[in-house]
Amino acid sequence: MRVLRSMDWALLLLIICLAGLGLVTLYAAVHQGDAGLWQRQLTFWVVGFTVFLVLCFVPLRLLGLASWPFYALSLLLLILVPLVGDVQMGARRWLNLGVINIQPSELMKWALMLVLASWFASRGLRSFSELFVALALAVVPAALIVNQPDLGTTLVLLFAATSMLIAAGLPWRWFGLAVVMAVGSLPALWHFMHDYQKQRVLTLLDPQLDPLGAGYHVIQSTIAIGSGGLMGKGFLEGTQGRLHFLPEQHTDFIFSVLAEEGGFIAVFFLLLLYAALITRILMISQRAHSRFSSLICIGVASIFILYITVNIGMVSGLFPVVGLPLPFISYGGSALVTMLAALGLVMRVSIESYDKIPWQRPGSPLA
Repeated sequence: MRVLRSMDWALLLLIICLAGLGLVTLYAAVHQGDAGLWQRQLTFWVVGFTVFLVLCFVPLRLLGLASWPFYALSLLLLILVPLVGDVQMGARRWLNLGVINIQPSELMKWALMLVLASWFASRGLRSFSELFVALALAVVPAALIVNQPDLGTTLVLLFAATSMLIAAGLPWRWFGLAVVMAVGSLPALWHFMHDYQKQRVLTLLDPQLDPLGAGYHVIQSTIAIGSGGLMGKGFLEGTQGRLHFLPEQHTDFIFSVLAEEGGFIAVFFLLLLYAALITRILMISQRAHSRFSSLICIGVASIFILYITVNIGMVSGLFPVVGLPLPFISYGGSALVTMLAALGLVMRVSIESYDKIPWQRPGSPLA
């Protein structure tokens, strides 16, 4: 079959390697706790990989046409969250749809990426009105997500939108003005932050201010990372994880489990996989056959970059704790399935660029 022949096998191999490393690390994190989490994560991988394969066969032109309805649906789900959403760990972020629980903010990240790619491909960025529409598309869902509260996902949303604005040709003077305005708004942002969010920032500056409270997470995480050394303590031999000193060791702080048991070698291998994945996505973006396709890849790469950077910086004590999972390693269904779906879009870009699909309409921005 032509689609299978023209798939980017390097990208597929990277996904398989990340799946293996993620499942092994999660098993180490939960083997003395809820073993059912590992089985559910395996199910999420099966579902996510199925979605990945399905999207490999969906023409990007159809995805471009579906981007606005997808964005509208995601926005509607976000609006429903404060009304009928479930509260978990002090935040109202989930919707119970009967069959499954979903996190609409996870859908919105990729919906925004698609709709911005469609908007910039068809309209470009030549006037302030076009910029205003793009900003409105990003700011409205960001305001809904930060109110959940979910500062980490809000940062991902805004970072991805900014990356796509720059790729679409945002004048540097406009970008510079936006940076100045963002820095100037920090005092106002501090005023509207929740008390626990302020405490996280203060704890970043000095974790010992509250070693048994807000600083506990970072202190235990850095102990685990540092104790791993070069080769690690060995599989299932990590004391911080095994004795449950690490908080949320199967989700936000799973990197600490990997570092403690696998040491610098395992961490280096993970970072090498991430670097290869992002490089591959950007290479596919460079050879993309259309502006729409290229912007999709840039959006996906920017989201992965922020996830990886913030999570590792967070557990290492370099950034405040904001609750972002480590891509393909942390436990979680919504994040994993949507990330694999995003890579399905990247694979489709590669397939269409390789094949030069003959039925695409010449001159169409989405073709």
